[in-house]
Amino acid sequence: MASKLFALDIGTRSVVGIILEEHGESFHVVDILVEEHKERAMVDGQIHNVLKVAEIIQSVKEKLEKKHGKLEKVSVAAAGRALKTEQAEVIMDIKNRPIFSEDDMSRLELSAVQKAQSNLLQNSTDKNTNHYYCVGYSVVYYRLDGEEIGSLVDQQGNEASIEVIATFLPRVVVESLISALKRANLEMEALTLEPIAAINVLIPPSMRRLNVALVDIGAGTSDIAITDLGTVVAYGMVATAGDEITEALSDIYLLDFPLAEEAKRTLNTEEFIQIQDILGFEQDIPKEEVVDSLKPAIEVLASSISNEILRLNNNKPTKAVMLVGGGSLTPTLPRILAEKLNLPANRVAVRGIDAIQNLTKADHIPITPELVTPIGIAIAAKRAPIQYMSVQVNNQIVRLFELKEMTIADALLAANISARKLYGRPGEALSVHVNGQVIHIPGEHGKPAVIQLNGIEANTKSSIQNNDKIELLEGIDGKEGMATVRDLLDDATIKSITFQGVMYIVEPSVQINGKKVSLDTMLQENDKITVETPQTVEQVLYAIHKENYLTQLHPYTVTINNKNHFIPPFSTKLSLNGSPVKLSYSVQENDIIQMETHNSPTLEQLANQLDKKLVDQIKITFQNNTLELSRDCAIVHNNNVQLSSTDIIANESKIQWQDINSSPWIFQDVFRFTEWTMPEQAGSFQILKNGNPSRFDEEIFGGDQLEIVFE
Repeated sequence: MASKLFALDIGTRSVVGIILEEHGESFHVVDILVEEHKERAMVDGQIHNVLKVAEIIQSVKEKLEKKHGKLEKVSVAAAGRALKTEQAEVIMDIKNRPIFSEDDMSRLELSAVQKAQSNLLQNSTDKNTNHYYCVGYSVVYYRLDGEEIGSLVDQQGNEASIEVIATFLPRVVVESLISALKRANLEMEALTLEPIAAINVLIPPSMRRLNVALVDIGAGTSDIAITDLGTVVAYGMVATAGDEITEALSDIYLLDFPLAEEAKRTLNTEEFIQIQDILGFEQDIPKEEVVDSLKPAIEVLASSISNEILRLNNNKPTKAVMLVGGGSLTPTLPRILAEKLNLPANRVAVRGIDAIQNLTKADHIPITPELVTPIGIAIAAKRAPIQYMSVQVNNQIVRLFELKEMTIADALLAANISARKLYGRPGEALSVHVNGQVIHIPGEHGKPAVIQLNGIEANTKSSIQNNDKIELLEGIDGKEGMATVRDLLDDATIKSITFQGVMYIVEPSVQINGKKVSLDTMLQENDKITVETPQTVEQVLYAIHKENYLTQLHPYTVTINNKNHFIPPFSTKLSLNGSPVKLSYSVQENDIIQMETHNSPTLEQLANQLDKKLVDQIKITFQNNTLELSRDCAIVHNNNVQLSSTDIIANESKIQWQDINSSPWIFQDVFRFTEWTMPEQAGSFQILKNGNPSRFDEEIFGGDQLEIVFE
């Protein structure tokens, strides 16, 4: 015997009752009854007047019972327009963290969903998070350091961010449905969501891996559901639907709203539309003319739906769009919607109950897209009813509304456990001032929480079943920021240099709060640090305590008779990597500094450098013997002390130089340097210089040959 199913579609404008018979894998629609609300008891899919809605349910139930016998249990659906959709972004600092794991990504997604839930609560008068069920979410994007990326797994960087669209069902929607049914003496046999109901009958599980949009266009709203990767990933709603088209007809042709609604419905069946305006004029208008006049309103409807599809589907069109509901019959809507989404015309289609597989119907039931959702409710409630499940989260009993495959993340959301507990808090940062600039030393990252499912380690994406036990061992907080002075310095501030063949490590001079400290001093909050880095040759010599060499670098000068003389050959030479430099020259890593020092010169060396003579010497030949004639030609004093030629003349000495014996050498000077004497009884003689006659008072020069020849 075939089992009988009773389902109700409780909409904003009407309540639809449906009787189905189940024959194995197929279903037969036995009867459908539609009854409109007498007043506004429903607003945007939510029951506002339980008593009035219960009256309509009671009426539909009783009328169907007269034909089909006692009805005690019923399947119902929560309206898609009752779903609340929120978008949220979460940014995480991942500097100095290990590479991103799948578990890290799951926790980041959970944080974003909880932030979306928080955003939803800010706009709600009810601040209780337990009054919302998360029925699904989709990731809009992942970003790494501001750049969009396909996945964060195995990535490293400074900052990770994620944006999600999350959908929530207010708990009051479910509770008010149950209350209205109880007043009509009905027990809720099964519950589903309207978008899920329509998807279950139109899109079999094997097709749900495809990215498809289902749009249920009613009178007041258009409900949208998106499938991808085998599940429903997003829900949305726009407050633009069939009534907008009716109102446009009413405005254009001055029609009363009910007459405009009637005229709209004949657009799909008649070539000429009969209308009677409020002034009583009747006319037949060609269908094409009416459709053309409605084009702006249809454009608005198509734009609203396409924009929401793009928003829910990460700003890209779905592969196809299925239209159901009475508003889907709006002329030219599929074509215009396809254009808006840049889809081929055959990828946007209206689907009636004839598209439902394994379904038959009684002859009096029309084939129309309006009945897809009511029939879907009955079939979905049988095939995939939504159940409650109970799980324990840290010994707290949590009841979950099974809207999809439930995960640990859903349980944590229901238990109101903040995603922040999934990671230990990062340690407090340490703030210091370095040369007037504020530097923040971050604390350690906290360690992630350990999640156990029935005693086995799991993650937020792990599936859960009824009566599962979830334990959350909270993450460990990170240590506060710690650093020494050395930790703040980069490699360029510490140099290795070689001076006079010895290697030295040159470190900067550091003061904390005015006191000189070592580089290994631990920093405290708000320390004022001054760092002076040796840059030049002179600063480096001070840093390695070789400043005594600087005195040797003074240029060698001597003052002679009150006149300064700078003498480079006696000055110390400074070189960097073999090239002469000044003390102000910059020093780099591994540079070699060399100083070539000179001893102070003797008076003789100084005189030679200045082209001055202390002694006047010449060599001559006299009577065939070589003679050296020598005499002092300068007297030099330092502080009134006469100097000899071997005395040292220190740098910056002040000496007095007196030239003497400046007259030329003459022939008779020879006799002071020879023991030769005139022979006794010498006769007349001739004086010769270089073979030529000369005189005793004639000037002579070095190399001259002098003779006295006796006759």
